[in-house]
Amino acid sequence: MADFIQAIEALASRSMVAERQALTEEATKTAMILPFLQTLGFDVFSLDEVVPEFIADVGVKKGEKVDFALKIDGKIAMLVEVKPISSKLGDTQYSQLFRYFTVTEARLAILTNGREAWFFSDTDEPNKMDKKPFFKFDFQKHDRVQVQELSRFRKAVSQHMV
Repeated sequence: MADFIQAIEALASRSMVAERQALTEEATKTAMILPFLQTLGFDVFSLDEVVPEFIADVGVKKGEKVDFALKIDGKIAMLVEVKPISSKLGDTQYSQLFRYFTVTEARLAILTNGREAWFFSDTDEPNKMDKKPFFKFDFQKHDRVQVQELSRFRKAVSQHMV
């Protein structure tokens, strides 16, 4: 757990730098989100674990892509939708992730801008993403309890839930 706490503190520093320098979604992904996924224990260079631009077609809308699909044991376990660090998370970004969630087998979704990460599941209705995140994590302002909660989403822990 000590290594995880250290890694989160490093991400906090990265987030502060990214907030000043990352002007695009791609810059946010590179500076913050890929290191975050690595911290959660995923091999960001393996398509068996992290699939960028995962196609999540919704009805007649083709070519819909979620930024990352995270796989555990060959199954999609989490979806990650990334926005630029300069943008606020809200309803528009939520509805995009909501659409992706319903067409995949993932039971966990993360909406993030590299400053915050909002975690969603389907506890209200099966296969339908809840309207409110069950956990919010601020990379720059957090306490030990929140880091401990975040540690539950590491691949090694999540593997037992899939």
